[in-house]
Amino acid sequence: MMMFLLILAVAVPAYVLGSVNGAIVTSKHFYKKDIRKFGSGNPGLTNFYRVFGLRGLLLVVAIDMFKTIAPVIFGGWLFARYTGMMLSQVWLFSSLFEVSLFGQAISGFFVMMGHCFPLYYNFKGGKGVMAAGTILIVLDWRLALISWGIFILVTLVTRYVSLGAMLGAAAFPISMRIINLGGYWEFAATLLCAILLIARHEGNIKRLIRGEESKFTFRK
Repeated sequence: MMMFLLILAVAVPAYVLGSVNGAIVTSKHFYKKDIRKFGSGNPGLTNFYRVFGLRGLLLVVAIDMFKTIAPVIFGGWLFARYTGMMLSQVWLFSSLFEVSLFGQAISGFFVMMGHCFPLYYNFKGGKGVMAAGTILIVLDWRLALISWGIFILVTLVTRYVSLGAMLGAAAFPISMRIINLGGYWEFAATLLCAILLIARHEGNIKRLIRGEESKFTFRK
């Protein structure tokens, strides 16, 4: 029961705050336009850059990073705060469980859920790339270095942002096991994050297979 209440306590604010979309907020208030009506229609960082360029891009990043960092830190703090009480009642987690890290990871997953299926925009949101990348930074710099490195390298070599994002996401849970960070429950939470991001790229996967995916170019 305690575990359920703790997850609920971090999931609700994480989802609500995660539903705020930096690209939509910036395009509407900065350009008086809706990013969802331009380019690919995806309210994400890549489409925003393709449509509007660098101007306003930092605001998009700032909003999306803050909405992720705040609930992830809160989730880690809340779980750590009730460590003793929770472990005494939930024997299943024992040594397989690092409460603070799990609190951060599960909060991050619900931030991504909010970004992908936002409460404020008819549950039609982005793909969670920026949110996932920010979660990595909070969880562990080594995770961020590996996944961001793969994302940047693949994107530069192939110029497919979607491919870089998916491979970087796939490296997220794998790198956790490689560096021996956390236990099985933390791994499961990060695996959910990776699966969600990759699933949101279903259309991109189909276009990549058909050779129709748009390549990233620096906007003049």
